[in-house]
Amino acid sequence: MTDWQKRALELGFSAATPLDPQKLTPLPAVREMCRADRCHAYGKNWTCPPACGTLEECAQRLHSYSRGLLLQTVGRTEKAIDTRAYRWTEERHLALLRAFWEELRREEPGALCLGAGGCRVCGSCAYPEACRFPEKAMSSMEGYGLFVTQVCRDCGANYYYGEKTITYTGCVLY
Repeated sequence: MTDWQKRALELGFSAATPLDPQKLTPLPAVREMCRADRCHAYGKNWTCPPACGTLEECAQRLHSYSRGLLLQTVGRTEKAIDTRAYRWTEERHLALLRAFWEELRREEPGALCLGAGGCRVCGSCAYPEACRFPEKAMSSMEGYGLFVTQVCRDCGANYYYGEKTITYTGCVLY
């Protein structure tokens, strides 16, 4: 287990699995899901497509790193649809990602962090005006064209942790 993997678990992530950035493959089908704009951020947010870059640009960025960690936060739900548990787990995952990324960047200043869902730094993105907090802005794995279940399979991580669970997944590359 690497020191960064240990640190991620100490911070509170449920799982921290080594990830080979060279195996990350942005897929057009995932980007097409973004283009459907169900989250209403496509073309309206700096960290979402198309502003986060073409699939080729995202692949080039991903492959410029030699190491990575897949980071997961697993929450428990009381019922099949438990919006409070979803929200709490998402907020916890995002807080853990931000704390870990900040700590990692002290030693690895160019580290890239990809979260689950869109950037939540600002209540409303400044797009198309300049990003107010580019050092904090975080794209999602999906925005980069990554199919999260496939990334989990490729690095030997679970994606599903059983009934009445919700899992948020992100990654850091360094």
